[in-house]
Amino acid sequence: MSSRTPWRARAGTALLAVLASIGAFAVPGSAVADSPSESLQTVTYHGYRIAVPAEWQVVDLAEDPRACLRFDRPAVYLGEPADQNDCPSGVVGRTAGIVVEPITARSAGQSTAATARTQRGKATAPTAASSNDTIQIAVEDAGVLVTAAHTPGTESLVRDILASADLTEGAERTVLPRAAQRSDAAPLAAAGPQPGSYLGKGFDACAAPSQAAMNAWQTSSPYSAVGVYISGSFRGCSQPNLTASWVTAQTGNGWRLFPIDVGRQAPCTSYSLKISTDPATAKSQGVTAAAGAITAASNLGIPAGSAIYSDIEAYTSTASCKASVMSYLSGWTERLHTSGYLSGLYSSAASGIKDAASEYNNGAYTRVDHLFYAWWNGAADTNTGSYVPSNYWSNHQRIHQYAGEVTESYGGYSINIDRDYLDVGNGTPPPASCTGANYNFTAYSTVQSGSSGDQVKAAQCLLDAAGFDPGTPDGIFGSATATAARNFQTSKGLTADGAVGAKTWTALLSRGSTPTVQNGSSGEAVTRLQRALTAALGRTVGIDGAFGSGTAQAVRDYQSSRGLGADGIVGPATWSALQSGK
Repeated sequence: MSSRTPWRARAGTALLAVLASIGAFAVPGSAVADSPSESLQTVTYHGYRIAVPAEWQVVDLAEDPRACLRFDRPAVYLGEPADQNDCPSGVVGRTAGIVVEPITARSAGQSTAATARTQRGKATAPTAASSNDTIQIAVEDAGVLVTAAHTPGTESLVRDILASADLTEGAERTVLPRAAQRSDAAPLAAAGPQPGSYLGKGFDACAAPSQAAMNAWQTSSPYSAVGVYISGSFRGCSQPNLTASWVTAQTGNGWRLFPIDVGRQAPCTSYSLKISTDPATAKSQGVTAAAGAITAASNLGIPAGSAIYSDIEAYTSTASCKASVMSYLSGWTERLHTSGYLSGLYSSAASGIKDAASEYNNGAYTRVDHLFYAWWNGAADTNTGSYVPSNYWSNHQRIHQYAGEVTESYGGYSINIDRDYLDVGNGTPPPASCTGANYNFTAYSTVQSGSSGDQVKAAQCLLDAAGFDPGTPDGIFGSATATAARNFQTSKGLTADGAVGAKTWTALLSRGSTPTVQNGSSGEAVTRLQRALTAALGRTVGIDGAFGSGTAQAVRDYQSSRGLGADGIVGPATWSALQSGK
């Protein structure tokens, strides 16, 4: 964790037409890179071929098995990562990067419900979703799992690269086990909230160490806690070892985990992904970041009650920069609290931590629950010196990163780490409320009695806003929520079954003012429209509050399917249909 200026990837590169000029097939199973033009090179592995910018590094993991899979500089990694790698702990930032590895039991463990599968004979999955700023595709006809990391600014470039893919002669099929993607399977879980109550030494590393390394360090090192980067658009390293089973194994062995999210950075830095200078937008960005972190934590089995730390690297503070950071952290904290998580802040003691302390009693901001501060003074304690008064965050709420970027070796396993000292305890987030609730989803699933999670909480908050009391908005679909849903459905003339399905979602999500909106419009009404169309059409419509060509097409599709004039303009008739749940 140190301030570095990341490489800026070129976005918008046209790649699709290049494939027509690609020559002979490569030998299947080998890792090959060649350059068909000055601006592009083709890369082939296991019968899977893509075109990437010529300046991207190509790393063959068979030749360099300890290579760090880092995304702070653009690269393609080919092959299966080794148990040990040479990742420096101070990697910060993300540009874009792609990992192409064989489908094995190990790699299958990284897949989630968001992992796309290509059709037979195909190497692309055009509708693959991005989850946690990562697109993952199982190209089964080549037997490879493709993981593409990006930022919001480089997503289009990464999608162009993935769209350039084809299969070469001799590609051999391997099927990704369906069990690896089961969204309904009982998740593995950490042994209680993390890091929980702990006093002692820990470390953080850019990539989660292998099971063998963790076992060796548990036996021989002075550490019993480990920081893991679970989410965020600006994480610098790939995480081939970080799975739900890894989390279960480590916590079952007695390790304490402190989960870290690396997202937007202070606006007064040179980083490419920044917090907005508008405080309201900054707060919204914090909410979005927290929602992604909650999803990642849930997928890993890290339960509510755990603390998740937002990594905001060192910056030179100004009044406006501090206001943006504090607003972002307010949104971050409020959103985590709605799902029962505690919020933490990682930053330099001299910048982000000092700023947070200066606003400790300012009711305009929502205070974080834990501090994780970088002050490399070599002292394994939680003294904050002059940066933070000793009575602030004094109830087992501190982690001190007291040394950085050191390599240590135990049991034959060397890892580059930052050294930490923890004094943390279990905390209780404030009671559940709708403040910071997330309403933006790529799909709106049917939720009903017995369901739980963020979509249940969204339904509860929407029902409450409509005047139908669902009880505490805790994300658990109980009898009060079912009653509220039935009453709402009756008011709209819908089947009163108490389950929130597509029609009920559509009516709830579209509820509100009904201004005429069309191509070029923007704002809250467009956001509601995009959510409602996603529910009504059963497909993802981008939810960004901007009425562009994609939204216009979705409106026409909705209008046509509901017997309305398909002009792409949302006026009274279209709003009425949406708000009636049609």
